[in-house]
This record gives sequence, C-alpha cells and structure tokens, in this order.
Amino acid sequence: MWSGDDLYFMRLALEEAEQADRKDEVPIGAILVVEGQVAGRGHNSPISQHDPSAHAEIQALRDASGYLRNYRLSGATLFVTLEPCLMCFGALIHARVARVVYGASDPKVGVSRLLPALESARLNHDIAFSGGLLELECRAQLQAFFKAKRTKS
Repeated sequence: MWSGDDLYFMRLALEEAEQADRKDEVPIGAILVVEGQVAGRGHNSPISQHDPSAHAEIQALRDASGYLRNYRLSGATLFVTLEPCLMCFGALIHARVARVVYGASDPKVGVSRLLPALESARLNHDIAFSGGLLELECRAQLQAFFKAKRTKS
C-alpha cells in the first residue's frame, strides 16, 4: 500500500516532530512534497510563536508557498505525523493540496471522521486522505511526550 517514497517522507515528518519535541511543543511534524521533492517543512510551534494557527501542517504550507512563490500547491502531498484538524484541513483545501498521508489518527479533533459530512458541502477541491503510515512510531512519539509531561507535574 505504501511506497518507499511515502515511508521516506513520513520519516522526515517524524524528524520535524522531534524538533517540536525539543522545543517542548507537541511533537507533530509535516513535510509537503511537490513532484517528488520536499517543498516545505513544518513542526508544531503555537507555544513558541504565540500563534494558535502554528500547527505543523500550516507551517509546512507556509514554507512551501514561500519556496514555490505560489499559494496554490496543486498536486502536492502532505505527510504529517498526526491526522489534521479542521483548521488545517481548511488551509489544505485552499492550497489545493492533492493528497494527505498521516501517521496516527486523532479521535478527538481529527478531520477524517468529518469527511462524510464535508463531502455534502460541495467543497471546491477534493483531497485524498490516507492514514496509518508509520502509525506506531508516530503514536509512540506523542505518547512519550505526554507521559514525560505527566511525570514532570
């Protein structure tokens, strides 16, 4: 189901998540790929940037848009360690990202459970969603972060 390239890019997303962890941010990382090349990278940084929209996906979109000098990222694939939230989904729609591959699902705020309802909204763009790539590694990284947080308290 997953290609070697998919695995490679998700591992890069895990490295981005590690950068967030080192900054004491929730360890979520994202890589945006255009035509087989990394065009954008991002990791969670809402705390350090004092910005509630500074999710890994948004950071990767901003990075790629700046690099490509275009806010339209048609044909791009986003690899992210945790299923995107509704805010990030909206940004992905506006950017015209073609595909999202995520590691761990997010039963609380993940957008995949809302997709059937959103389909009836007749959005101006469709995104192919796939989940579960390196899920164990992605989930373990998040669990270790929160376990360390609970231990410190």
